[in-house]
Amino acid sequence: MTPPSARPTMRHVAERAGVSPKTVSNVLTGTAQVREPTRLRVEQAMRELDFVPNFSARGLRNGKTGVIGLALPDLATAFSASITHAVVEAAHARGWVVQVEETAAEPAREHDLVTRARTHQIDGMILNPVRLEDSVVEHLDHLPPIVLIGEVEQHRTDRVFIDSRAAAREAVLHLVSSGAQRILALGGAEAGAVLGKATVGQRLQGYRDALRESGLVSSPALELEVPDWTISGGAIGMREFLASGVEFDAVLAFTDSIALGALHELNSAGIRVPEDVLICGFDDVEHARYAGTPLTTIGFDHERYASAALDLLSSRMGDRTLEPRAHKIPHQLLIRSSTLGPPAGSGRRKSQK
Repeated sequence: MTPPSARPTMRHVAERAGVSPKTVSNVLTGTAQVREPTRLRVEQAMRELDFVPNFSARGLRNGKTGVIGLALPDLATAFSASITHAVVEAAHARGWVVQVEETAAEPAREHDLVTRARTHQIDGMILNPVRLEDSVVEHLDHLPPIVLIGEVEQHRTDRVFIDSRAAAREAVLHLVSSGAQRILALGGAEAGAVLGKATVGQRLQGYRDALRESGLVSSPALELEVPDWTISGGAIGMREFLASGVEFDAVLAFTDSIALGALHELNSAGIRVPEDVLICGFDDVEHARYAGTPLTTIGFDHERYASAALDLLSSRMGDRTLEPRAHKIPHQLLIRSSTLGPPAGSGRRKSQK
């Protein structure tokens, strides 16, 4: 029996559950497979003993807390949910706990994570800055272990990215090859790119690259920012664009969430996809595959993306003197129903004032 005044340990949990302390450790960290009945028995013993893992003691022994930070701009989006899930799963396989933070509205939250790293409350961070100029990466002389994800071009720390410029170019060339000539870039405009939203800039450049390559002229009237990169943001942006009366026959949405919001507004306005307008998204989130009209999109392996970030972070935590590294994840254009309509004609679709 555990004395009433003693703090339960893994040994006490092991005795209660009838397993070894190593098995208890494996249940806590996820570093090894534990059979479901055994795991449930261990978790029941933890609850009965009111056991709380002593991560700080472990940190004193090896200089690590076993906790990393993950900061994303908007946790409400499908893409953020997918990436968070992938990071947490991959981190647990390494025996790490993940502290998740949302940063878009308050970039100072990045600084809070950095403070935690500097005071050894967390071992390192994965960050996805909205704007590089707001990020701690630009403002600190001595960075703790940090890996950036997303299309933020910098050379101070490690990063994992996809080539968004090339991907956007491929998407637009596909729309053009399907007959589109007036393609709306929904989610990005020159002002946004100038303000430093790195992903906006990359995707907008790729959009323009494809237009030039196809002999088409880009127009500010066909580049529209949205309030945020969510389904509601995409719906609001498309509603605003439809009210403008500008002719268009295809849409490149800068995320799948934006595309799904746009698709809703198009359907509400009686505009058929793909018969009247073609639409392509970005990121290949689960919702895109199962939409009423499955979305053509740019896809990449989210698990591979997360694992690459954690691999870089692990080595950075082991050796802070390493030169900054950039790891590019391959992407592919996934063609689905939303762009498989009959060939579009120039000015085939005109917005309704």
